[in-house]
Amino acid sequence: MSANFPATRLRRTRSADWSRRLHRENTLSPADLIWPLFVIEGEGAEQPVASLPGVSRWSIDLLLERVAEAIALGIPAIALFPNTPPDRRSDEAEEAWNPDNLICRALRAIRERFGDDIGVVCDVALDPYTSHGHDGLLDESGYVTNDATLDALVKQSLNQAAAGADVIAPSDMMDGRVAAIRQALEDAGHTNVQIMSYAAKYASAFYGPFRDAVGSGDRLRGDKRTYQLDPANSDEAMREIAMDIAEGADSVMVKPGLAYLDIIRMARDRFDVPVFAYQVSGEYALVEAGVAAGVGAREPLVMEKLMAFKRAGCAGILTYYAPFAARLLNG
Repeated sequence: MSANFPATRLRRTRSADWSRRLHRENTLSPADLIWPLFVIEGEGAEQPVASLPGVSRWSIDLLLERVAEAIALGIPAIALFPNTPPDRRSDEAEEAWNPDNLICRALRAIRERFGDDIGVVCDVALDPYTSHGHDGLLDESGYVTNDATLDALVKQSLNQAAAGADVIAPSDMMDGRVAAIRQALEDAGHTNVQIMSYAAKYASAFYGPFRDAVGSGDRLRGDKRTYQLDPANSDEAMREIAMDIAEGADSVMVKPGLAYLDIIRMARDRFDVPVFAYQVSGEYALVEAGVAAGVGAREPLVMEKLMAFKRAGCAGILTYYAPFAARLLNG
């Protein structure tokens, strides 16, 4: 028998619902969620993503309905990702800085209808715009060149900021891109546009459904291991995060989320900056496959996984479950 028992009974505080709620160490609310949304051309168009059950691509008019839904649920921000038409993709990704591209038109429509009622996070990487599916530009050997890509990322960032983006989220993993983007934003007067850097983005096997959703998966030549992080490395992730913070990142992202909870915790303990996680497409698809196979009910599976991110130290979570979870949390 323990020397502290029965004076100490740890089950006392678990004996009733009110007490469990009172002693809960971490909480989750709709304000912790960011909803990723996929944008397509057209009007009145919805395209379900086969590899992401329950997730669709939306034309801008229907996207606005999703934004209204997010606001009503108390979700503070959405993240936009385009499925660029094939004829607008090129080796040099020029569509990324076209002021009338999908993302810019979506941004202007959101601002016109909703003003500042919701935050909009815009991904910065070239893969939705390149014919080869890489996040950067290729040199003659097929290698993703770093410094030339920086110029393209700066143009993409300025284009999105001018259209109304609140948060620029570089996910390309090029060296020096945060400093280049931050300086360009300052020079252009976009001093309040935040940078949420995908600082620890791993070369993961969990991205397949997302690449289907943005139409880059079947275009990818080779892989992305020359710029995304090796899943075996954690110290390198800390160096990436430290560099991005020093260059001006307001917050950092760990991607994927669930497979890298240790990285989230290390980053939260080491750096005085908000850490976000992306519950990526493959993680979402695994939950849905588990539900379909009878592993468990969707509600407890989803909420337990989201709480894991909060317990690890996340300030917030990008998740396709955002509206589902918000409804549950709102009662």
